[in-house]
Amino acid sequence: MAYCHTLLVTFPGQGQINPALQLAKSLLKMGVKKVTFSTSISATRSMVKLAGSLPEDLSIVPFSDGYDSGFAWGYDDIGDFISSLISNGSHAIKELIMAKANECHPITHVVYTPFMSWVLKICYEYGISATFFWIQPAAVLDIYFYYFNGYREKIENFMRGDIIELTWLPLLSDCDLPSFLLDPSPEVNRIAVRELKDHLQLLEKEENATILVNSFDGLEYEALRAMKKFKMMAIGPLVPSEFLDGKYPLGVSFGGDMLPTLKDYVKWMNSKHEGSLVYVAFGSYSELSMKQMEQIAHGLLESQKTFLWVIRTSYSGEKLEEKLSCKDELEKQGMIVPWCSQMEVLSHPCVGCFVTHCGWNSSLESMVAGVPVVAVPLWNDQATNAKFIQDVWKIGVRAIANDGGVFEANEIKRCIELVMDGGKIGEEMRINAKKWQGLAREAAKDGGPSNMNLRTFVNELGDGVTKTTI
Repeated sequence: MAYCHTLLVTFPGQGQINPALQLAKSLLKMGVKKVTFSTSISATRSMVKLAGSLPEDLSIVPFSDGYDSGFAWGYDDIGDFISSLISNGSHAIKELIMAKANECHPITHVVYTPFMSWVLKICYEYGISATFFWIQPAAVLDIYFYYFNGYREKIENFMRGDIIELTWLPLLSDCDLPSFLLDPSPEVNRIAVRELKDHLQLLEKEENATILVNSFDGLEYEALRAMKKFKMMAIGPLVPSEFLDGKYPLGVSFGGDMLPTLKDYVKWMNSKHEGSLVYVAFGSYSELSMKQMEQIAHGLLESQKTFLWVIRTSYSGEKLEEKLSCKDELEKQGMIVPWCSQMEVLSHPCVGCFVTHCGWNSSLESMVAGVPVVAVPLWNDQATNAKFIQDVWKIGVRAIANDGGVFEANEIKRCIELVMDGGKIGEEMRINAKKWQGLAREAAKDGGPSNMNLRTFVNELGDGVTKTTI
């Protein structure tokens, strides 16, 4: 293929960086000559330990977003952060494009993630072709598109118990929609909706704009084809290849640069019976209230199941597990860690259930590992993902929050018991989880649908047919 140097620019959040980094590696395997990966300085700190394992032709070029110590959700102002990201990021990406041209390594294509439409505008300015990489399910992007094209009033006037029917999607209630659409009062919701609307309008001006999606045809065949204005190409699931090809050595820790204390969980898991462990993790963004954490803690204790629970240090630096009233009882029944390799844990044979917020990365990772889930959605796309997990893909059960939005201990216990001990219902979830595991791996293998979609995309890069036409 012709010379191709792809710049991949991501929003500075772990949920976007992880699949984007896997995409960068896949592009190189497909024949792209060089990939430059760029995100904020604070975000790249979490990637430092990966540096030794990065391909030679993949370079990391961080830029300052004005928050070099990191953005703290719930503490820093989201509007100020986005303005700073756009201002600082635009200047840095323009400089990077010019520098690479001067070095005789010109950037020939750009791939960018959600909430980074300013990158697309820079590509228009410099005459560089660009492609949007959507890191959530195709169905969620469909919902946003419908919202901006004829359904906004109906969704905004949703009453509790109402049902909405959108083409190719299951019947949805208010609790199944992305949280950004349900309440305009939080600033983050207003910013997100405005960005999504403006970005989709930009893409609609292009001729058959391509959107890469971290999903696979067998999972979302109809949703991937619902928006006729766009060419949505499923290229997922984007997880490390060792977990897709079945060659990962179960129960063996990888990542030798981890702190010794963080390796202990693998040794501990090796002592547990197959399918006996509940894994609990709520992603890298959300910080649960202490009230919610207490309910989860008591739900785990009442389930009497052994568990591994990831509790991150708070944005203010607190060890939140130290504030739990039942910490001593928890440590007798399970293990609490500040971090773990999630795919490593999910791939361990002792794991029988994943209590998750249903972020899309976690949802796909549970599917690749063949582990059924207890869905505890918090915000963003998670409620929609939980709807599909329970009612469409049938690989888990969705916990129901009380009127105050809290998932109570008895509900956590009920859901864990349904997955782990639920007789015919639990068995059906486990069977479906294994079915989707097989389809996910089939999609990503050489010659599989996602693999072939990505190969087609890369071939088009070399032929120069993906240039923007706005």
